[in-house]
Amino acid sequence: MLAAWWLRLHGWRILAQRVRVHAGEVDLVARRGRIVAMVEVKTRQRADDLATAIDAHRLRRVAAAATVIAARYMQAGDDLRIDVMLVTGGWRITHLPHVWQP
Repeated sequence: MLAAWWLRLHGWRILAQRVRVHAGEVDLVARRGRIVAMVEVKTRQRADDLATAIDAHRLRRVAAAATVIAARYMQAGDDLRIDVMLVTGGWRITHLPHVWQP
């Protein structure tokens, strides 16, 4: 997954990929320092298509899944956040940090 490599190159450690639970799915779980990010990744060929790729409903499902799985990956003193990564045309990546508070 290209988004995972991008995060690694920017100092993140990937803890898990495609974690599914009854509440939803988290595409990537990543850690950098005391931050644990639950990352929703959306890939589209055209940048225009990304405008509708993520919405409040999808983010609520990611947040619900994050709440269920957070204990697996967090340590005392960690901060949890939900990020979105938008991948366009195969190589253009936009990282949107802290888009939702679980």
